[in-house]
Amino acid sequence: MFKKLIIFTVFLSLFTLQNNAQSINNLEDINKTWEKFYKAFDSLDYTLMADIHSEKLIRISGGNRITDYKTYINNYKATFDRARENKTSNTIALRFFERISNDSTASERGIYKLTRIENGKAPKSYYGQFHVIFIKENNDWKILMDYDSSEGNTIGEKDYLKAKDINNFDDFIKN
Repeated sequence: MFKKLIIFTVFLSLFTLQNNAQSINNLEDINKTWEKFYKAFDSLDYTLMADIHSEKLIRISGGNRITDYKTYINNYKATFDRARENKTSNTIALRFFERISNDSTASERGIYKLTRIENGKAPKSYYGQFHVIFIKENNDWKILMDYDSSEGNTIGEKDYLKAKDINNFDDFIKN
């Protein structure tokens, strides 16, 4: 009986470690997609945005309208082109209050901070809450659904700082 208990305990421990490792692997892989997202804003490269989104994308912007992949990517192309023309730089950062995943789907919610620096002007930051659904397509995490809203301009720096850093995995690993 004692031997069976030891075997069960070892099995349970290994299963828990495997689940944690898988969750960490998913978060690390999803962060690679977020790195491309950051780079798209920093470099004003809409092709990076096209690469990280599923062509089945459902985009809900500000709680006001729904767009598809083609419209969304074309909007970013125009926005980034305009920013280059106006010598505007963009930096975006994300913090999280929920990160849930399995091997094929992930749901991530948090706060974004978009900082724009227009030619010769002081930086200005904008905040909003987001909810993104990822799916795996050809072994790559792609954004399938992207919803964001400033919640009537009630989201700010305080909310942003309360959420967890993108590299803080500990709070999101399920035991």
